[in-house]
Amino acid sequence: MQNDECGILKIKFVIAYSNSYIQEDIPVTDQPSSDLRLRTKQFALRIIRLYQRLPRSGEAQVIGKQVLRSGTSVGAQYREACRAKSPADFISKMEGSLQELDETGYWLELLIEGGVIKPEKLGDLQKETEELIAIFVASVKTAKRNRK
Repeated sequence: MQNDECGILKIKFVIAYSNSYIQEDIPVTDQPSSDLRLRTKQFALRIIRLYQRLPRSGEAQVIGKQVLRSGTSVGAQYREACRAKSPADFISKMEGSLQELDETGYWLELLIEGGVIKPEKLGDLQKETEELIAIFVASVKTAKRNRK
């Protein structure tokens, strides 16, 4: 099942990080989705930088560790999907990435709604989470359709 495209639809995306809480040292990319490995790695790096800048309060650290765990595992699970041994294995691993993305979105919402971080500081990171979810959903649907 291993291939350069990893079963992902060929769609071009531009990642822009203006007004982002985490924006320095992350290059802007305009690549086809075959570079989803890079995009998910950039996402993980942004999550790491977010965690590093969180307040040291108890609630910020508890939620921060959750978002750190879920946000950094997306790319690792995607890489596992790229090495899937079967279509079913690919779908399973992609769905695992989707679960982690959804969980990351939840923790980001809690950081905002709990008053830990101002909404404008996480807007771009939330948008990237939503875009990645859309890509992974489309990929899983395509893989399921092609499996039949």
